[in-house]
Amino acid sequence: MGLIAPAIAKTDTAKIEPKVIIVAGWENGADTGDKPGEYQFWVERMHLDEKLPIEGISTQVLRRNSDGVYALVLKDGATDLTALALDKHFDLKHSYWIFTGISGVNPNLASVGSVAWSRWVVDGDALREIDDRDIPKDWPYGLYAIGADRPDSLPVDPNHYGSVTDVAQLTKAYPLNRGLEQWAYTISRNVPLKDDPVIARQRQKWTDYPYAQKAPMILEGETLGAHRYWHGERRNQWAENWVKLWTKGQGRFVMTNEESQINQREMRVLAQLGYIDPDRILVLRSGSNFSMPPKGVAITDSMGDEESGQVIAFDNNERAGEPVVKELVKNWNKYFTQLPDSRFQF
Repeated sequence: MGLIAPAIAKTDTAKIEPKVIIVAGWENGADTGDKPGEYQFWVERMHLDEKLPIEGISTQVLRRNSDGVYALVLKDGATDLTALALDKHFDLKHSYWIFTGISGVNPNLASVGSVAWSRWVVDGDALREIDDRDIPKDWPYGLYAIGADRPDSLPVDPNHYGSVTDVAQLTKAYPLNRGLEQWAYTISRNVPLKDDPVIARQRQKWTDYPYAQKAPMILEGETLGAHRYWHGERRNQWAENWVKLWTKGQGRFVMTNEESQINQREMRVLAQLGYIDPDRILVLRSGSNFSMPPKGVAITDSMGDEESGQVIAFDNNERAGEPVVKELVKNWNKYFTQLPDSRFQF
């Protein structure tokens, strides 16, 4: 365990410029040596042994190694991102970000333990909702976009959302740098992932879902963030359609969680204020459980059934992301100024 570094002197003029910042959502217990959460494998395997405080937020510390790799776990949510950006000891304009964590995974596209690089983060929070028992008979569900008149359609009237004057402002899809994402996927796609015999047996229940029965894989696919912890076949259909709708048919729903949309909204504010470069953001999510039950299993039994898949999801998330971090560090002189894309040779 590294010691907390002394507070940076107020007279220091040289700012700290992290090369890579890994962001995790939560951790069990200690950062090392016990039951892992989203953070622990990154800390242990990347040797993030030194601790560094963030000014103005006493609950938070950064971890780092001598290669310029930093990481934090969001103990206070997106507030920690703001605090780091506002800490005058740091310059984050050239830092690459990898937002990591576990998710529910769409059984139509991947299995528990799989890892997906996102092209978009899609926001599933701000919408209109009618109880499904009260919807018109030809509606598939009671969730639809503000400014639209039915599910699976884009808004046409910006006046339905307060002060918004342009329909484009109502978008719920936050695009990430496609070239950077494809570059990261290319580096990591053949990384061996861990499997688990318990998870392998559970996969066999998914007889009508061939991708759900496969061993963990690395793929490209979108992350849907929503505060609501939804679950089930009908909501899975909504998620697939919602992602397609806001990405104009280009995206596909793979992962769902409760915080990706919040983090990306915050990062876009920080980018507008000039603190970070939004083209240097990566989102890497791994599946700990399916977003709906297999046939024959009650939805109430399946809801929140994450425990058995969490450890391989934590593990594989780090396995997929580590070679990307190492490549950025190895060739930092190039990547400091030149954004990588899939055309780069490694």
